[in-house]
Amino acid sequence: MSSFVPIASARVTVAVVGGGFTGAAMAVHLVAGKAIPADMSVVVIEPRPELGRGLAYSATDPAHRVNVPAGRMTLFPDIPDDFESYLNGVSGDDDTELMGHDGSPYPKRSVFGDYVSARIQPFLDDGRIRHWRTKAISVSQRGSRYEIIGSDGTALIADIVVLAVSHPPPLLPRVLQPFKDDPKLIADVTVADAIDVVERGDHVLIVGNGLTSADVVASLKRRGHVGQITSISRRGLRSRGHGPAEQGPFGDFLSEPFNSASKLLHHVRHLLREAEQQGMTWHSVVDALRGQGNEIWKNLPVVERRRIARHLRPIWDVHRFRIAPQVEAAVEQAIASGQMDVRAASLSSVVRIDAGYRAMLRPRRGGIAQVLDVHAIVVTTGPAHGGILQSQALLRDLEEAGLLQPCPTGLGILVDAKSNPVSASGVSTTSLFVAGPLARGTFGELMGLPQVTEHAIFVAEQIRGSLDEHRISYPPAQVAETHPESDRTTGLRQSKSQTIVP
Repeated sequence: MSSFVPIASARVTVAVVGGGFTGAAMAVHLVAGKAIPADMSVVVIEPRPELGRGLAYSATDPAHRVNVPAGRMTLFPDIPDDFESYLNGVSGDDDTELMGHDGSPYPKRSVFGDYVSARIQPFLDDGRIRHWRTKAISVSQRGSRYEIIGSDGTALIADIVVLAVSHPPPLLPRVLQPFKDDPKLIADVTVADAIDVVERGDHVLIVGNGLTSADVVASLKRRGHVGQITSISRRGLRSRGHGPAEQGPFGDFLSEPFNSASKLLHHVRHLLREAEQQGMTWHSVVDALRGQGNEIWKNLPVVERRRIARHLRPIWDVHRFRIAPQVEAAVEQAIASGQMDVRAASLSSVVRIDAGYRAMLRPRRGGIAQVLDVHAIVVTTGPAHGGILQSQALLRDLEEAGLLQPCPTGLGILVDAKSNPVSASGVSTTSLFVAGPLARGTFGELMGLPQVTEHAIFVAEQIRGSLDEHRISYPPAQVAETHPESDRTTGLRQSKSQTIVP
């Protein structure tokens, strides 16, 4: 039988793997607001020099903007205007394109990264959060604890581990695999300066029509691109913009819970007609659906969740994830001028030619295949969540150890109601947590920043509850005797055995 000794008698280490927005928010809400045990250590493992930026908010391209009004972005939901207040206090910013057509500010993504970094800094300064600047390459169980190996050759022993890792990169379409090393096949636009290889007059084929595709178009336009741009997706749907004015959510999805995708879709269509009759746009219905999304998702059987993920997600994504007005303007201008065309098609084959590539496009509705000669191809199909466990070695290790498994919806990692991963044997791993989008298969809407923030708070509360309920303590003294040279200030140590004790 498990026994727990008083928490005050030993040190408890919580390791957060991944220091992008999700990991930073989780760490902040674990230590902020309430008194934390004096012997609890929170370590965020992130190779970037600053916490909170991740891929999204490390962007330096001025064309890349937040796609949510600044007034709805915050690290602290109980201070909803915190980011907007920060924005108003930033001096020396000459962003003449800050304001959208709806009267709301849509700053550059890097500015939001500045904000998160500024808000987390006090916790780093006073030691409540520690930043271990390395990339976690392995997580393995050591008895009741975990050993995390960093790319710098050091390791950390932790009692609780939170997986707040990044989205997986896009999955390169099969027909493009032979060209994966070509400089003008851009498989991952999140890599810094990835589109620098595109010349001003190049005909560019963009595979994908979502938010990332729109960002690529905005970046190309800002660089003075004059070549043709063709973007394709199976349905030909592209991300929509924000409404002309702020409007509240419209529609009730919870009074009568839905247990099938078809019934939910029928109700959405009914509400869209009703909203239009009342002078509202589709934005209000989608906002209501988003706000009630987690409860809606919980009521759906797994088979219906899978049906939604497979058939309805593309439609949901282009309405849910709206592009910033400044980005929308760049895309609309490119289309109106004839520089850009959007097609409902998929790649059937690609061959290399002298000038670049010859792509055969298969139209959605059938018909004659379209031949397109282009100089560069950019893949913007979004994260390959279905292959997340194979995208990172540490996740693969945990799967092979039987501690976690992919979600049957194809949306990340299977977790329980407390966001603990469910092992291969069907048992929850209670000292392991998943925070952020990789838990969306269980929690539903978990891609937008407000929802990610709320989930980070939820996971922090689960960890606190676990500590409070069990008074968890894992006495490190016995391990420390084996490694007397361990640095108790940082908790990090380099050795042949690569064992670190906090």
